[in-house]
Amino acid sequence: MARLFSQTPPCIEPALDAFLISVGLVSIAEIGDKTMLLAIALAAAWRRPLPIVLGIFAATLANHAFAALAGTLAAQYLDGPWMRWIVGVAFLGFALWALIPDTLEVRDEAQVDKTFISIFWTTLAAFFLVEMGDKTQIATAGLAIRFENLPLVVAGSTVGMMLVNGPAVWLGEATAKRLPLKYIRMAAAAAFAATGLWVLVAG
Repeated sequence: MARLFSQTPPCIEPALDAFLISVGLVSIAEIGDKTMLLAIALAAAWRRPLPIVLGIFAATLANHAFAALAGTLAAQYLDGPWMRWIVGVAFLGFALWALIPDTLEVRDEAQVDKTFISIFWTTLAAFFLVEMGDKTQIATAGLAIRFENLPLVVAGSTVGMMLVNGPAVWLGEATAKRLPLKYIRMAAAAAFAATGLWVLVAG
């Protein structure tokens, strides 16, 4: 009986992998990304953290659900050994992409008064659009292809985004500027490269 409870059920391990790897990869890749810069800019302009954080959460959930769904459909209709090579090489490409610093220009709206609802919807729309085609969105699609577990990949990638953007909004630009972004980009690149090699080798 004790032995039964000491072992992780086989079906749980892939699910944990899908969630935890999604959290780790997306959170590392998001540090210094243009969506993080957008979070800081909006927080500095409006100084209303709660609607901004909620807007980021809603936008990320919708955006990454869309990306993961696309990845899951691709895995179903484009099945075959060669698909592993596409996903593996894509993650190696993400590794190179992660090394490129992001910049973002945002209009100064510090003097504009906005309500809670207007800040929420503005943040949601801005994040959804800025995240389209971003490396974290495309990585989410790749993770969905790799794990074929849409709910946990979306949950993991959303948690990863919030782990970075939540503190960025609450702590503000001054703290964010102290982050060693160069080394964080290198860590993100290493994580993407390791995932790509794992996909290619593990099969």
